[in-house]
Amino acid sequence: MRMTHLIAATAIAMSGAVVSASADPAFWKFEWPNTNFDITSVESWVEVLSGGPPKDGIPALDEVSFISVESEARLEDLEPVITVEIDGAVPRTYPIRYLTWHEIANDTVAGIPIAVTFCPLCNSGITFDRRVDGQTLSFGVSGKLRNSDMIMYDRETESWWQQAIGTGIVGEYTGAELKQLPTWMESWAEFKARNPEGLVMDEPPWPRQYGRNPYVGYDSSTRPFLYNGEMPPYDIPALARVVRVGDKAWTFERLRKEEEITEDGITLTWRAGQASALDQYTIGDGRDVGSVRVKDAQGNDLPHDVMFAFAFHAFFPEGDWKQN
Repeated sequence: MRMTHLIAATAIAMSGAVVSASADPAFWKFEWPNTNFDITSVESWVEVLSGGPPKDGIPALDEVSFISVESEARLEDLEPVITVEIDGAVPRTYPIRYLTWHEIANDTVAGIPIAVTFCPLCNSGITFDRRVDGQTLSFGVSGKLRNSDMIMYDRETESWWQQAIGTGIVGEYTGAELKQLPTWMESWAEFKARNPEGLVMDEPPWPRQYGRNPYVGYDSSTRPFLYNGEMPPYDIPALARVVRVGDKAWTFERLRKEEEITEDGITLTWRAGQASALDQYTIGDGRDVGSVRVKDAQGNDLPHDVMFAFAFHAFFPEGDWKQN
C-alpha cells in the first residue's frame, strides 16, 4: 500500500489530519498544561510528532466487559487477540479488532491493574502492570508519536510514556519503567481451543467499524509511517516482524524456517494460523503471519513483543539481532 493511501485511511478512521509539530516543547504546553516538560529524557523534540488525533481522540477503554468464549460469534478464527492468563483469574483475551481503534484497555485481573496496549504503526502489543511506586495509574492515548510509536499518558500526573518500551519520557514519571507481563498475541482459534471456558472482551459501546483495518496494506510498505530514523541493519525490511525479548530480536523469517529456536536460555516457537491485523480491509482476511510463544528453560511464559524491525532498531539501537 502506498503511503498516500495510508494517510487517507488514517484520516478517515481517526478524523484528524497528520501534522508535524514544532521542535520546541513549549508548543505542547498549551495542549498539556499539567505536564511537567522540564523533566524529560527526550533529547530531540523533533522526534515527537502529532499522529493526527488530539489527546484522547483515540479513546482508551476504562470499563471493559467480557463475554464467554461460547457466546462470541463475531470473531473470525484467524483474527489476532492479546491473551492474558494470570493465576487466580479465568483466562481472557482482548481482540485486536477493538484495540486497533482504542489502543489501550485499562483493566484489573486477579487484583492486578493492567493496561493492555496495541500500537498499530509498530505492531507492538504489550501488557503492563499499571502500578508504579505504590500508585495505580490509568492510561490514555496522547495522540503523539515518537519513532512511529504511540506515546501514552497517565491521567494522574499527565506524564508521557513510550508504549514500545514502557518507560516514562516526559513529566514526573520520566525514567520510571512499567512492569511488562508475560502475555502474547495469538489467533482467536488458538485461544478458544485452549480456553473453552475463557472470557473474551465484548465489543465496546463506541461508534467504530470494528473488524475493519484502517491501515490496509501497511505491513507490506517499504517505509514506516511518520518515521525519520535509521532503517534496520542486515537488509532486514523495516516492517518485517521481529520477536523482541529484552534487547534481543529474532526475525519472523528465521522463526518460520526453523519453527523452534532455543538460544540464550529461552525457547521461541512459531506456528501458522494468525492473520495480520495490518494487511486486508477485514482483519480476519489478513495473510497468515503465524503466532509465537516465548518460554524460559522451565517452560514459563516470558514477557516479549512482536514488533516491526524499524521500531526495535529505533528503541534498541545497540540491540542484539539474533540472525543465526
